[in-house]
Amino acid sequence: MKYTAEHKSLPVHKEGKEIYQIHFENDFEKLESYLSELDVKTKKLCIVTDSNVGALYAGTLTGILEKVCARVTVFTFPAGEENKTLDTVRNLYEHLILEHFDRKDMLVALGGGVVGDLTGYAAATYLRGISFIQVPTSLLAQVDSSIGGKTGVDFDRYKNMVGAFHQPKMVYMNMSALKTLPDEQFYCGMGEILKHGLIKDAGYYEWVIERMSEITERDSQTLLDMVEISCKIKRRVVEQDPYEKGDRALLNFGHTIGHAIEKLKNFELLHGQCVALGYVAAAHISWKRELLSTEEFFEIRDMNVGFDLPVSFSGLDSKDILDATKLDKKMEAGQIKFILLKGIGRAYIDKTVTDEEILAAVDFLNAEIEDENE
Repeated sequence: MKYTAEHKSLPVHKEGKEIYQIHFENDFEKLESYLSELDVKTKKLCIVTDSNVGALYAGTLTGILEKVCARVTVFTFPAGEENKTLDTVRNLYEHLILEHFDRKDMLVALGGGVVGDLTGYAAATYLRGISFIQVPTSLLAQVDSSIGGKTGVDFDRYKNMVGAFHQPKMVYMNMSALKTLPDEQFYCGMGEILKHGLIKDAGYYEWVIERMSEITERDSQTLLDMVEISCKIKRRVVEQDPYEKGDRALLNFGHTIGHAIEKLKNFELLHGQCVALGYVAAAHISWKRELLSTEEFFEIRDMNVGFDLPVSFSGLDSKDILDATKLDKKMEAGQIKFILLKGIGRAYIDKTVTDEEILAAVDFLNAEIEDENE
């Protein structure tokens, strides 16, 4: 695979048929023409955003949409994973009803992964399904949640427990939005990018590591190349398995333990940080099974440090994390579908991971246990 950006647009297919395009642009200038191609002139469009992103971009986006559609409304909810709930979806439903949205109208998800997941779920369920587009503004959302049609919300702190598959009509990425992201949010996206290389492409993983300086400086061309290649990797996986019946589960690398930590920390840690902790734990299990070399395992861990991602946590009991993994939605017939590595770039699904292996991996990350052992 080439590790340079080749196109301004990337088609996504389902069963051999193109279903939407991912557009890579440096501003919002082309959004008007791309929306016109979707024939929205008689439609009402609702921008769904959060309080952080809305303050930056909702006004600009409203001005663009008003040129091509019948009417624009904006629904804003408080930023944060704690608001990715059915209560927020209910409020969005009420907004759409009061604004007389029908099946021909459309939602526009403007924001990060929380906004995209929640908007997609609302679109999938309002009037049994209406169209939506993704305008992801975080690195995490650009390379992960905006692609593939998985939508959902959390339920009583259980991550993404309620959801649906619902494909967007378009994904529009304004790459300049990455320049305004807070460092913590930017580096959370790097957790998913490193994951893509670890599960599917060793060459890409090394490419990312070699360009650490350019990435941390947010060099425009490097970011464009990186986002497009990650999107190509995710596109390849979701095209082959649109409903997660097989290899799409590989994208859950790091998520089983990561989601457990995220929930038990009451979402004090960001999603990308928890995924990064989770894939170090999964790599630990792979290492102890002699599927990864010692050098490979510690490189995976240490790359978290290089991209300002955590390598340990505190304040949680390892046994509680083990128990929380048993409540993960990826359980199948009482058995966790764990994603492990047979080497860099070679992930596989394993259903034989034991409680003892999980505890050992979690203990490795638990800073308080490390302190006790010193």
